[in-house]
Amino acid sequence: MTNLRDLALNARAWPFEEARKVLKRYEKKDPEKGYILFETGYGPSGLPHIGTFGEVLRTTMVRRAFEMMSDIPTKLIAFSDDMDGLRKVPTNVPNQDMLTAALNKRLTKVPDPFGTHPSFGEHNNARLCAFLDSFGFEYEFASSTDYYFSGKFDDALIRVLECYDNIQKIMLPSLRDERRETYSPFLPVDPDTHEVYQVPVLHTDPKNGTIVYRHPDGREVETPVTGGRCKLQWKPDWGMRWYALGVDFEMSGKDLIDSVKLSSRICETLGAPKPETLTYELFLDDQGQKISKSKGNGLSMEEWLTYAPGESLSLFMFHKPKTAKKLYFDVIPKAVDEYLVFLDKFPDEELERQIENPVWHIHNGKPPASEVPGISFALLLNLASVCNTEDKAVLWGFISRYVPEASPENDPMLDHLVGFALRYYQDFVKPTKSFKAPDATDLAAMKDLRDVLAGLPEHTSAEDVQTEVYEVGKRHGYENLRDWFKALYQILLGQEQGPRIGSFFALYGLADTIALIDRALAGEDLSAA
Repeated sequence: MTNLRDLALNARAWPFEEARKVLKRYEKKDPEKGYILFETGYGPSGLPHIGTFGEVLRTTMVRRAFEMMSDIPTKLIAFSDDMDGLRKVPTNVPNQDMLTAALNKRLTKVPDPFGTHPSFGEHNNARLCAFLDSFGFEYEFASSTDYYFSGKFDDALIRVLECYDNIQKIMLPSLRDERRETYSPFLPVDPDTHEVYQVPVLHTDPKNGTIVYRHPDGREVETPVTGGRCKLQWKPDWGMRWYALGVDFEMSGKDLIDSVKLSSRICETLGAPKPETLTYELFLDDQGQKISKSKGNGLSMEEWLTYAPGESLSLFMFHKPKTAKKLYFDVIPKAVDEYLVFLDKFPDEELERQIENPVWHIHNGKPPASEVPGISFALLLNLASVCNTEDKAVLWGFISRYVPEASPENDPMLDHLVGFALRYYQDFVKPTKSFKAPDATDLAAMKDLRDVLAGLPEHTSAEDVQTEVYEVGKRHGYENLRDWFKALYQILLGQEQGPRIGSFFALYGLADTIALIDRALAGEDLSAA
C-alpha cells in the first residue's frame, strides 16, 4: 500500500514545497506552543477583495499539505489590522464625507459608511469572515483592536520598548530623510479622539512601560505602550506579531518584499525565529495595473461568483502563485473549463498524480465526482449565444437531447453552470457580438459543410463531426485551417473564437446547425433569436 505521507514528502506541487520548509523548522523537536501557526493578514481600510481570499486559500493549501506530512496540530489565524488609522478614504464606498471627517482615527472607531456595523473596521471584518465562511475555511479570526486592548500584546510591546534602539537601527535606514527625523515604532492612540498619531517620541522608559511623545498641539505627553494606548507602525507591528504569536508561515505579495525583510529582522531582534514566507506575484487588472482595495479595480470576489463556481476561482489562485496574472472577466471561462478537466481526470489517476492535481488541493483531498457529461463552459456559452436566451430551460432542451440521462435534478453542477453561462453571455458576450458577412470562399465552404452535415446521422459523435468540418476546410483551400474555424465562429456566432466546433454542432444538434447555416447563407440577421 502506498504511504501517503511519503508521497507528500516528495510531491512537487508548490503547497508541498512550502509545507516542507515549515516541517524542517521542527526536525529536532515539536513547537513549544503545541501547534504550527499559519497566519494571513488583512488591512480593513478597504473592502475585502479577491487577493485577500487568495491569500487565505493558498495558505490553507500549504496548511493541508503540511498535515499530510506531520501529526503536529495546526492553526490558521486570519489577522485584521483594524487598529490602523484611516489614512485615506477608499473610493469604492458610500458616504465619503463621513469618512473624510474620521481620517486618522483607528478603523474600529471610524463610522461605518454602510450603516450596518458599529465601525468601518468591524464592517469590513464581517465582510471578510462571511466570505471565508462561505467557502468553508477553517480559521480563527483575530482583531488587532482586541489583541492590543485586551493585553494579549502587552508583553511583546514591552519587549519592543526594550529593543527600541535596535529596532530604530533596522528601520531608519529604510526611510526618507524627512521621515527619519520623526519616526518611532510606537504610534500613540488618543483615548478621547481615537486618533492614531504619527508623532516624535521624545523618551522611552522600558522599566515603567511608557513613552513620552510630542502631541500634535505641542504638549509632551507620557503614555503607557500597553492596553491599547499605543500601536506599532505596521512593519514593527508585523515583526512583533510574529514574535508574540510564534507564527510559522505567512505569505505576502511581491510589493512587500522589503517589508518582509525588515519585519523578519525585527522578529529576530525581539528573540524569535522569523516565519517561513512565500512571496507571490500580484494580480493585475485588464490594464496591467495592480489590483487595489481602495481603487476597487479588477474583479471582486462577488463578481467572479456571479459568473462562475467558486472552485474555478480556487483553481485560478492555485496556478503559479509566483507568476503575475491578469484578473478580469475574460479569464473566467478558461478557469471554469480547466477546473472541469482536472476534476474529470482525477478518478483515473494514480495516487501520486492525484496529489499533484489542483482539485486535490481545492477540495482538501476529497474532490467530488464529476457530474458534467462532457459539456464545457465554453460550449454552454456558445449555446447561449446561438439561442440568444436568458432561459435555462432552452439550454436544457439541447443538453437533454445531447445527453438524455442528464437533467437539472441529476446534474446540479451542470445546472449551476448553465445559469452562470447565461449570465456571462448576457453581460459580456452579447454586447460584443459582431457577425461577419461570408465572402465567396466562405459561402462555398459553408454550402459544402451544410450538405456534408445533412448526410450524417443525427447522433454522429462530436469527434466525427469535427473531422468532417476539417475536411471541408481543406477542400476549400484555407491555407490555415484556423481561418476556416474562425470564419465559422464569426459568421454563425458573431465571435472571434469558441470551443471545438464539432462539439458545439453535436450539442446544438445537426438539424438545428443546418438550419443555422441556411439562415447565414440566406443573409439573415443571426443576432436575433
